[in-house]
Amino acid sequence: MNYVRRSLYPLFMAAAILVLGGCASLQRSDPLQVTVAGIEPLQGEGLELRMLVKLRIQNPNDAPLDYDGAYVKLDVFGKTFASGVSAETGSVPRFGESIVRVPVTVSMLRMVRQAIGMMDGKPVEKVTYEMSGKLNGRGFSTARFKSQGEIDLRAVTTPATDDSAL
Repeated sequence: MNYVRRSLYPLFMAAAILVLGGCASLQRSDPLQVTVAGIEPLQGEGLELRMLVKLRIQNPNDAPLDYDGAYVKLDVFGKTFASGVSAETGSVPRFGESIVRVPVTVSMLRMVRQAIGMMDGKPVEKVTYEMSGKLNGRGFSTARFKSQGEIDLRAVTTPATDDSAL
């Protein structure tokens, strides 16, 4: 029995060293910073609204991120509002940024559902949103992102006053 343990011990040690070496080679990375850089209308079909969303991807890491495909989903008030995919390929340079174009679809039924959800008699002052998605890389290099926030509708809809005109 001791002979079997002694003969397998070097094999287990070699496997442990390889596993630890493989784990050490996986770099920890900071999350990508993703913002909407622009939106352009696209031709829709039937009961859908289509838009081309331009995402500004900032890479705060010391290694470039090569991607082959992108996915994005937008939730408004905690419910899915729009989603889209793109087969675009490219690279986000180290400590750099790139624009990724993703066509997204908004179903008219989702728009109606959101509108009905907002009609509870109270004025809507803030719209909360969450954008999530991923840049599909090769192997284990797929990078996921998430950003959230709120839009204050009072600031958007309230006209600026000019006191000098009085």
